[in-house]
Amino acid sequence: MPTVPRPPTAVGVVLAAGIGSRVGADGNKAYLLLAGRSMLSWSVQAVADTAEIARVILVHRRGERDVAAGALAADLPGRAVELVEGGDSRHESEFNMLAHIAADIESGAVDVVLIHDAARPLAGPDMMRAALGAAREHGGAVPAVPATGLARPLPGGGFEPLTERVVRVQTPQAFRATPLLAAYRKADAAGFDGTDTSACVQHFTDVDVRVFPGAATNLKVTYPPDIRLAEHLLTGTLSAGTQ
Repeated sequence: MPTVPRPPTAVGVVLAAGIGSRVGADGNKAYLLLAGRSMLSWSVQAVADTAEIARVILVHRRGERDVAAGALAADLPGRAVELVEGGDSRHESEFNMLAHIAADIESGAVDVVLIHDAARPLAGPDMMRAALGAAREHGGAVPAVPATGLARPLPGGGFEPLTERVVRVQTPQAFRATPLLAAYRKADAAGFDGTDTSACVQHFTDVDVRVFPGAATNLKVTYPPDIRLAEHLLTGTLSAGTQ
């Protein structure tokens, strides 16, 4: 009996290889406790709870494999999460992750890769599905929210408000896997280090990266007040019984 080929699957990635200098964390802010759990576990759970994602990868900082594994075992027991060591920059961490799954991308087993920040613990499966759907249809997808309260410096001093439509880009970002891998290989050869995934994809490919609505609650924990706000929102989510 002939073997029926499996349909391509999506891989969901959580990046947790940064340092929490601005948030005041002693070390990696991904392990800060929010509502009784490590921050990264909330992001990993949102990715893992998305039915369309078949594999979950956590990219950890060098030397923190055991710390990452311990946090996952404590906060998300029984969840299957692959661990990949990150690099010195976000871009290098993403390239390490893509090298880990390159054979599956080249074989066609993986068709879409979703990348999310551990420091955005409030993005839920609905946003993950929106990113995956837009990426499969168009090639790439990034969530964004309107940016307000911005100004530009004037030559003579002072500032003027920005009146153009400006947005703040968030994660999760998702992309078709084959051009994503190709972009990072070209970037490696060129010595390019992008600020985020979409920057590299747009620099080295003609993939159509679509913007879809993000959420004001999908905040990135960057400064100390963000910790209190994120914990408040997560506690409210737990009280509502949606996690």
